Amino acid sequence: MKQPKKKSPSKTSKAVGLKYGFRSGLEERISRELEGTGCCFTYEQEVIQYEKPARTSKYTPDFIIQKRPDGTVKERPLVIESKGRFLTADRQKHLLVKNQHPNVDIRFVFSNSRQRISKQSKTTYAMWCEKHNYQYADGSVPDEWLWEWIYVQK
Repeated sequence: MKQPKKKSPSKTSKAVGLKYGFRSGLEERISRELEGTGCCFTYEQEVIQYEKPARTSKYTPDFIIQKRPDGTVKERPLVIESKGRFLTADRQKHLLVKNQHPNVDIRFVFSNSRQRISKQSKTTYAMWCEKHNYQYADGSVPDEWLWEWIYVQK
C-alpha cells in the first residue's frame, strides 16, 4: 500500500498574525488592507465597557413541605433536595437561592455525603454543607427534621 506524502509544515494564519502582534492572521490581513487605504486606525487600544444583563433563572425544588399534618401552614417552608451528584452549577445555584430567599429552609439528602466535590478537591459534599450552613443527611430524610418541622413553632 502506498503511503501518502507528508506535507511540509507551513505557518498557520494565526502564527503569521502572532508574529506581527495580532491575535490572528485575519486581523493581520485586515491591518494591511487598512494601511493600504491610507486611513488612520488603532488596534486594540480602546475599551468599550458594557454590562451583561442579569439573567433570571428558575429553581424547582425536589420536595417542599409547607403544611403540617393538622393543616396549619408554616411561614418558612422546608425544602428537601435529594442529590446523587452535587455539581458546581448546583452548588452555585443553591448559594444564590439561599442568599435571595433566606426564608426558605433548604436541606440536602445525599446518596453519599462523603463524596468529594471533584477529583482534585479534598472537600466533600458534607464539608461544603457545613461551610455554608446547610443541614444534610445520607440516604433518607431524618425523623428529627420532620418532627422539628411539624412540632416546632416558627
